[in-house]
Amino acid sequence: MLQITDDIAQAVEGIPDGATVMIGGFGTAGQPVELIDALIAQGASDLTVVNNNAGNGDVGLAELIRLGRVRKIICSFPRQKDSWHFDAKYLAGEIELEVVPQGNLAERIRAAGAGIGAFYTPTGFGTLLAEGKETRRIDGRDYVLEYPIRADYALIKALRADRVGNLVYRKTARNFGPIMATAATTTIAQVSEIVETGALDPENVVTPGIYINRIVRVEPAPVQEEVGQ
Repeated sequence: MLQITDDIAQAVEGIPDGATVMIGGFGTAGQPVELIDALIAQGASDLTVVNNNAGNGDVGLAELIRLGRVRKIICSFPRQKDSWHFDAKYLAGEIELEVVPQGNLAERIRAAGAGIGAFYTPTGFGTLLAEGKETRRIDGRDYVLEYPIRADYALIKALRADRVGNLVYRKTARNFGPIMATAATTTIAQVSEIVETGALDPENVVTPGIYINRIVRVEPAPVQEEVGQ
C-alpha cells in the first residue's frame, strides 16, 4: 500500500542495519539528499549502497560514508576531485568497493527489475573486472556473465508525483531513478510536489506508481532546481 507523508523521518522508518540501499543520482543531480539526511538521522549502519559514484563533497552520500555507516559501495566512479570522504575510508580499509562499469551497472539494476536472471556483456572482458566470472564466446565475440543487482530499499528523487505514486522527473535528475525504483523491495521517493490523480499527463509518467511504496514531499532547494537536480 502506498504511503504518502510530509514527514521525512517517517519515510525512512524501518530501514535496518545491513540493508542494501540503492540511491539515485548522477553525482549530485537527482541525488535525494534530504532522504539521505533522514537515513543518517535514523541511524541505520553497515549498509551496502548502490550508486553511480561514491559521494560528492560533504553532503548526502558523502556524509553517510564519512560517518562510517556504509560497509560496501557498488558504483562506477568511486573517485573524483571531491570524493575525499570515500578516499579516506578506502585507504584506511574501512569500506569495501565493487567497481562496475556504468553501462553494466545500469543494466544489472534494470535486469533485477525486469526479472532477468543474468546476461552476457562484452564490457569488462579481459580486464580485472572480469576475474572469477563466467565468460563465453558468442558469434566470435567474448562476453562476461553478469548478475542483477537487487536492493532492499531504493531512495530516489523525482519532481512530481500523483496520489497513486506515478512519477515524473526533472531533466537530468531522472538518471538512475526509474530503474532503481523497479529493482528494490521498497522504493521511497522524495518529490517537490504531489498532485491529484489524473493531473499528470500519462505520456510524461516515467515511473508507474506500482513501483513506489512511499512518497515524501520535500520543499525544493532553489539552487538544486536551477542546476537541474
